[in-house]
Amino acid sequence: MAAHAQKASSRTRSERKLAWMLCAPAVLAMLLVTAYPIAYAIILSLQNVDLRFPDENSFAGLSNYVTVLTSDLWWTDMFNTVFIMVVTVSIELVLGMAIALVMHRAIFGRGIVRTSVLIPYGIITVVAAFAWQFAFAPETGFVNDLIGGETDWFGGRFTSFVVIILAEVWKTTPFMALLLLAGLVTIDGQLYEAARVDGASAWQRFTRITLPLMKPAILVALLFRTLDAFRVFDSIFIMTRGALDTESVSILGYNQLISRLNLGLGSAVSVLIFVCVFLIALVFVRGFGAKLEEGRPGG
Repeated sequence: MAAHAQKASSRTRSERKLAWMLCAPAVLAMLLVTAYPIAYAIILSLQNVDLRFPDENSFAGLSNYVTVLTSDLWWTDMFNTVFIMVVTVSIELVLGMAIALVMHRAIFGRGIVRTSVLIPYGIITVVAAFAWQFAFAPETGFVNDLIGGETDWFGGRFTSFVVIILAEVWKTTPFMALLLLAGLVTIDGQLYEAARVDGASAWQRFTRITLPLMKPAILVALLFRTLDAFRVFDSIFIMTRGALDTESVSILGYNQLISRLNLGLGSAVSVLIFVCVFLIALVFVRGFGAKLEEGRPGG
């Protein structure tokens, strides 16, 4: 028994070593590409660097971070970002699961169904944002004609958020569905057959077989989409440019770096965004890591 346990432990160590060896080239490549920009952004964030006043550059320490974190604009933009992230990811999870089930169970035209569903995700985000902007604009859009109203969708904060969220959901739900579909195809069909024989309803099969066994796929899909949604930029920039308090933290960083040419404050915002993304990833990996093991068949 002890020999068997030792052999299993040795096999696990060798598999982990092989995994690290296989991942090492990709990790090194990512470090080479991302390490310098991140390090340079951290250096700039500790300085007063404003391209409008090049002769006034000086060491600032943590004052740029204090300026950002004590600003009401930062916290308003953070609220906007988190609000859009939570709402869009929640809707996408529900719709993505429904679409994944349809694609998985389609008997005829499965290839056409999957291709059609993925079309929105293949459209460039800027193009999709312009399309939604034109559709909802009172002067050029058709949405008001369809609903029989005269709403100025980009005239208020709430209605602007509605259009932005709808555009994000339409664009990225196919990505969520694709990740969930990958989890669905790993479930053994014999489990469903056995459940039908035992008299389980469709809802019981979904809640007691599908969802538990799809925990890894669901958590991975949530991780990728949450990280992506937190960095929302294109849709807001095209539709509102951050007006009416619809600005996100990415728009704030863009305005400081590109529009106002304040590299110190802009870099501080960028570093804070990076820290937030890192913390989100850490929460998913550490907080839900145990659940990934629970969701594996035979685990």
